[in-house]
Amino acid sequence: MMWVLLTIVFFLLRVAPGDPVSAAVGGKLNEQALDARRAALGLDRPMIVQYLEYLGNVVHLDFGKTISDNRPVLDIIKDQGGATLTLTLGAFVFALVIGLPLGRLAGRYRDTPLDAGIRIFGVVSYAAPIFWVGIMLVLLVVKVFPGWPTNDIGSVVTKFTVQPKTHVLLLDAMLSGNQDAVLDILKHHVLPCLTLGLLLSGVIIRLVRVNVIQAMKGDYVEAARARGIPEGRVIRKHAFRNALVPVITVIGLQIALTLSGAVLTERTFNWPGLGTELVQYVTARDYIAVQGLVTFFAIIVVIVSVLVDILNALVDPRVRY
Repeated sequence: MMWVLLTIVFFLLRVAPGDPVSAAVGGKLNEQALDARRAALGLDRPMIVQYLEYLGNVVHLDFGKTISDNRPVLDIIKDQGGATLTLTLGAFVFALVIGLPLGRLAGRYRDTPLDAGIRIFGVVSYAAPIFWVGIMLVLLVVKVFPGWPTNDIGSVVTKFTVQPKTHVLLLDAMLSGNQDAVLDILKHHVLPCLTLGLLLSGVIIRLVRVNVIQAMKGDYVEAARARGIPEGRVIRKHAFRNALVPVITVIGLQIALTLSGAVLTERTFNWPGLGTELVQYVTARDYIAVQGLVTFFAIIVVIVSVLVDILNALVDPRVRY
């Protein structure tokens, strides 16, 4: 799967019309300097040679250097990857906090006004454009909480005082013991993580609801009711726990959706992550940078897919046999 993804990314970017070097630095260099830049990047060699070299470099986590600013792509991933990581993890927390209880309520009270309202919320949260949701949340927060931060990963003072150690600003603030910086960073995380989490919560609500309804039809649920176990405990201990098995698979695979949503979320909130960098390099038609960042996202998706398979085997004994 990873090889297929890498191959598709490589050739799709190269069949696009135009010269990436001229697009990235055109107007700044003369034709001889442009030819020298193409030769330095290996773009004057046959495509199959570039492809084989690209595969070999990726194995060693060498994603090349950008055309526009000659910066190693791996350095971009190291510097900005922490911001995207905290945004994605925070979004998952919000998605689980919103999606799991609402999905369980909708499944328990099937075909009631409560169920209908939750299903409408799930559809709207999933279908609404993520940048529009972000803008609406910003307008709401600015009106209700005028001093609440609405962009960037932290204030200028926080980013200046926290010493970078792990390239994850929140973790660096925790390691330094600066509680004011931690609180400031968490405040900056709320709106972007909530915006992205709402997108994912719509999927979780619908999936949990369906699986709770199916689980409540099981013989083990009827047996629990026959033993006089309270209905709330039947739902919580029997139906809901068994309904989570297929949910784990889908939640893990939603990492791809979360990463794609992170690109728009980062642009909306001026978030200094990989999504912001990707949009800038796409605009500059720097396809070596785009190729490296998209390849990195693809690798993450494949790794998460493998981890989901392992987690399923740990949760559901039937998968192991």
